[in-house]
Amino acid sequence: MRIPELTLPAPVASLLGWLPSTPPCWALVSTLNQLKKRAILPVDMSLLAGRRFEVHVLDAGLRLGFCADEDSFHTASGSEEPDLRLSATLADFARMMLREEDPDTLFFNRKLIIEGDTELGLIVKNLLDSVDWSSTPLQRFMAA
Repeated sequence: MRIPELTLPAPVASLLGWLPSTPPCWALVSTLNQLKKRAILPVDMSLLAGRRFEVHVLDAGLRLGFCADEDSFHTASGSEEPDLRLSATLADFARMMLREEDPDTLFFNRKLIIEGDTELGLIVKNLLDSVDWSSTPLQRFMAA
């Protein structure tokens, strides 16, 4: 199934912007930790330890901040600037996770914005490229 070229309607984005980001951030961190635990996310945590990240879903007005230590990912507290920020629309993030588009193509088409530490961005981009999304529930859900 191909993800359509859609953005969230402005009223939905406005509503999402008012909701707390803690529940979706917790869901993201829990998912990352489960993918790591199941070896679907082949991450060397020493490369990410002590770093702060933000996933910005542009059309939803949603900012998910998290950090990493030597063992796992955690929700980030405070308003410190992240070391790395990935910004895209919800549809573009879905395309990337489902391998309909690779991060390089999205980046060069200006649909994925990567800000912050360049070396860290390259590490994360390579990590995203290495994930076998077909073994995740998301892929199985989209195939149904």
